[in-house]
Amino acid sequence: MSAQLSAILQDPELSQHLLSEHQTRGFVTAMAAAPHLLDPAEWLAYLWGGDETSPFTSHEALENYANAIVQIWNDARQALLSNRWEWPEGCDLDDRELVTPATREFAEGVLQGWQLARDDWETIMPENSQDNALLGGVLLSVSLLYDPESAMAALSEQGAEGLAQFEEIFKAIPPMLCGLTQRAQQLTENQ
Repeated sequence: MSAQLSAILQDPELSQHLLSEHQTRGFVTAMAAAPHLLDPAEWLAYLWGGDETSPFTSHEALENYANAIVQIWNDARQALLSNRWEWPEGCDLDDRELVTPATREFAEGVLQGWQLARDDWETIMPENSQDNALLGGVLLSVSLLYDPESAMAALSEQGAEGLAQFEEIFKAIPPMLCGLTQRAQQLTENQ
């Protein structure tokens, strides 16, 4: 994450109003993966809870924040479309907690962002289509990382080796997100 955005997110006056670093990165990654490009002006306010009034005290501070967010979006979009997207630093598995707090927050951000683009996804990948199964697999995997305790219980009920399965899910997220983004771009180009 850019030093500029890190500094903004560490400001005690702003940190209580803005999503955390990894929630922000997850949300922006979901926006970068969306089938239709959504203008950041349409979704930027969601990063501070959707309030019409931003928590920034100056236009310059808001502009610096917006520029840092757009840079993350540009980097994520390019990485997703070129099959090079990787987990952000700090996102990993954890022996005691199953996933690091950063992983859980990233997954939360992705799920929040998906809600914003949900109609576009459901239009381009309608229910009962092969593409919808791909979308569902990605969302299920991200949801499992957001709530790993429930995921472990569900995997155990299915007779799966929980921890090994969990590691596979974690490792599968980058290629799944890339594949989903690329498929969405194909579908939108063919419309």
